[in-house]
Amino acid sequence: MDELDSKLLELLQSEGRMTISELSKKMSLSRPSVSERLYRLQEEGIIDGFTARVFPEAVGRSVVVFVQISDLKAGCREFEQVVEDIPDILECHRVTGTASYFMKAAVANMESLGLFVDKLTPYGRVNTSIVLSSPIRYRCVLPNDDKSDT
Repeated sequence: MDELDSKLLELLQSEGRMTISELSKKMSLSRPSVSERLYRLQEEGIIDGFTARVFPEAVGRSVVVFVQISDLKAGCREFEQVVEDIPDILECHRVTGTASYFMKAAVANMESLGLFVDKLTPYGRVNTSIVLSSPIRYRCVLPNDDKSDT
C-alpha cells in the first residue's frame, strides 16, 4: 500500500458516495487508475464494502449500550449463533480477559434494554454500560505510519 492508496481510503471513508470522477480529481489521477486501485483494495480485502453510517438515535434507537458477557454458559459458536439473530446488536467481539464478548447494541428505550438483557442472561453474566455521549462516533482507519510497530 502506498500514499495514494491511503489517500483513496481516507477520501472514501470521509464520503463514501464520491464518484470515480471526483476521486480522480481530488487525487490527480486518471479515472482508470483510481478504478484499478479501488478494485485492488477490494480484492485484497482492505475495503470490505460500501455502506451508509446511520446514527441509531435518528431511527428510534436512543439507548446505545456496550455489553460485556462473562462466565459464558454456552459454547462460543452457540452463543455467536444466538447473537447473530438479535438485531439490536450492532457489533459483537470475542475478546481476551475476564469478559468473553464485548458488544455494542442500540435499543429504543429502557424497557427495550431490559428485554434485550433478558435475552442474554441465560448465556452468561451480563454487564451493561449505557453511552452518555460519543465524542468520536467514527474515525477513518488508515495504515499505521509508525515503522517501529512493524
